[in-house]
Amino acid sequence: MSLSLRLRTLELPLRDPFVIARASHGEGRSVTTVVAELRDDADGPDGPFGLGEGYPDTYYGETPATMAAVAPLLLDALEPIEDDLRGSVDDVRAALEDAEGLMTAAIGRHGAIKCAIDVALHDLAGKRLGLPVRRLIDLPGDVPPTDFTLGLDEPSVVAERARRAASFPALKLKVGGASDVATLEAVRAVYDGPIRVDANTGWSLDEAIGIVPDLERLGVELVEQPFPAGRLDLLRALQAASPLPIVADESAVTIEHLDALVGVVAGVNVKLAKCGGLGPARRMLERARELGFRTFLGCMEETSIVMAASAAVAPLAEWVDLDGSLLLADDPASGLELGSDKVWRAAEAPGLGVELRADARP
Repeated sequence: MSLSLRLRTLELPLRDPFVIARASHGEGRSVTTVVAELRDDADGPDGPFGLGEGYPDTYYGETPATMAAVAPLLLDALEPIEDDLRGSVDDVRAALEDAEGLMTAAIGRHGAIKCAIDVALHDLAGKRLGLPVRRLIDLPGDVPPTDFTLGLDEPSVVAERARRAASFPALKLKVGGASDVATLEAVRAVYDGPIRVDANTGWSLDEAIGIVPDLERLGVELVEQPFPAGRLDLLRALQAASPLPIVADESAVTIEHLDALVGVVAGVNVKLAKCGGLGPARRMLERARELGFRTFLGCMEETSIVMAASAAVAPLAEWVDLDGSLLLADDPASGLELGSDKVWRAAEAPGLGVELRADARP
């Protein structure tokens, strides 16, 4: 095995407190993410390295410790494609596609560390070939603009944050608290664009059906994951009763969950940290479209490393929620720029086009 991986856990403060219905990461004031540096020893000590990142969410059973424990197993699993990763563009593309299956065969779940490795593999491959990742994966189409997410808080506080974020083409509100309708009304008073709501499993079926008329009245565009992940029966019942699209998030972790959601919800939210990286996200989005789902590309509270990787597959998404790095008080990664149109643009440099500050590197 010639691939080597270094990991570093970063504790990053948030710009504003960020609380969701099922948890408050770091009490809503900070988040934990893990950055990765992947090298191929065959390149020598001065060879390029790939940057990756994985967000260990305890909801999915992941911590920085589990990521570090599983990483050697996943690197061992990639040994069959190491030679192809050093080959032509076609060889590299095939190897990157094979990486997902090899890691899945080695161990199930563990999306965060798989994401860190997969993203780093794409960055390293792009640097070796002199290609930006977007050209490496050869995915045409435009990147949709991102929305901006507002956490749970008092209605007046959320409304003030909405006013500050009014330049975004859509806002996503975390709901599932005691004042959902009041919060939506306060936000609508200062913002006239589309609003998306995410209950993060925080509603009952009666609560969800009862609030739908208010959601329609207030111009809500979609409802994300109102019920616990396994309650597809509740999701089906709400979608049947609601003219608004219901989008599965915690119920749609990997591509294997999609078939069971057909006829249950209108859309699915794909996140690199859940499904295992850039390559798996592309295949999950493509399969979701084949099955007739409306597609949402989301994120955790990650740095620009994951935002850049996500932007590469964003042409496959109808809705985009790639604001994780914008929620941080200080993003340790640079090179990705958000245009005035709220579209992410990476530098035309090889790989992701993103650099990590020296004090944040593994």
